[in-house]
Order: sequence, then structure tokens, then C-alpha cells
Amino acid sequence: MSTRDPHSALHDQIVEVIPNLRAFARSLVSNPAQADDLVQGALMRALSNLDKFEEGTNLRAWMFTILRNLFYSELRKRKREVEDADGGYAATLSTQPNQIASLELKDFRKALAKLPEEQREALILIGASGFSYEDAANICGCAIGTMKSRVNRGRNRLADLLQIDPASDLAGDQAMASMLENKQALLAGC
Repeated sequence: MSTRDPHSALHDQIVEVIPNLRAFARSLVSNPAQADDLVQGALMRALSNLDKFEEGTNLRAWMFTILRNLFYSELRKRKREVEDADGGYAATLSTQPNQIASLELKDFRKALAKLPEEQREALILIGASGFSYEDAANICGCAIGTMKSRVNRGRNRLADLLQIDPASDLAGDQAMASMLENKQALLAGC
């Protein structure tokens, strides 16, 4: 007779969050392999610290916080490394896209990469990942008003970069969520 691991329900919930973690990681780093490494590191940390998770709290937010903290820890470590800083070498390895969706995705990635990290995070957490302002603020360790401001400024800047009229095309979080979900699906598939 086998007994079920008391954490197996949490393990199942963690597995369900992996695609969202991967999309968030891709918004933080442009290299798919680095994004996957980031997700794997976050998963390892979460599973090794599962006993520290407080039941009844938001597992998804906990996982996103772990991933975000890991990203910033690795970013601090890499500040001393020099590695194709201008992206010149990486650009020579890429091929020109032959479909409109690929071009749009490329434009979207460039525009998203031009946003300050705080605004990019806010848009991905609120728009693409569907977190509430409160949960996103908790993940980022800031006030709800700060999160709303980051989303608003990020939305407006992204609209400017993509030459979209914010009054009609990005009128609210729902429109931004729809746009980011489409881009998130493309990012996750890369």
C-alpha cells in the first residue's frame, strides 16, 4: 500500500504554473535557453523550500516571486561579465522572419525590451499573467499605487513604441491583456 506525498497536490499546482513562469522568464531574458534555466532554478528553489510555503496563500504569486528574485540575483552576479553586450554577435546568428506574425513578435519584443524593467514586469504580471494589482505589487515588493503607475506608464510607452493609439487600441487592462496574451503565447512557443 502506497501513501501519497502530502506535497503532491502542491507539486501538481506548481506544474500548472510552469507555462506562465516560462512566459514571465522570457519577458525578463530574451534567450529561450536562459529563460528555461531561470524557470528550472525557480522550480528547484520552490520544491526545496516547499515546507516554507504557507497553505492558503497564492502559490502562483509565490512562484513568480521566487523566479523574479532569482532573476535579480543572477543579474547582480552577471554585472561583472562581458557577454555580447550590444547583441551584435547574436544578431548575426538570427535569420530574417518570413511571416508577418514573426515580424510583429520581433517588433513587440524590441518594444518590450526598451521599457524599464519595472514597467515591463508590471505589464507582464498584470496584462499577460493575469495577476491582480495587489498580487503583482506583493510580487514586486511595492505599493499597489506604484504598480498601477508602472502599468499605466508601461502601457503608454509600449503604445508609443508600437505606434498604437492608446485611446482606442490599449484602452484598458483587458485590451492590454489580450495583446500581451497573444504575444505571451508566441513567446512561450519559441
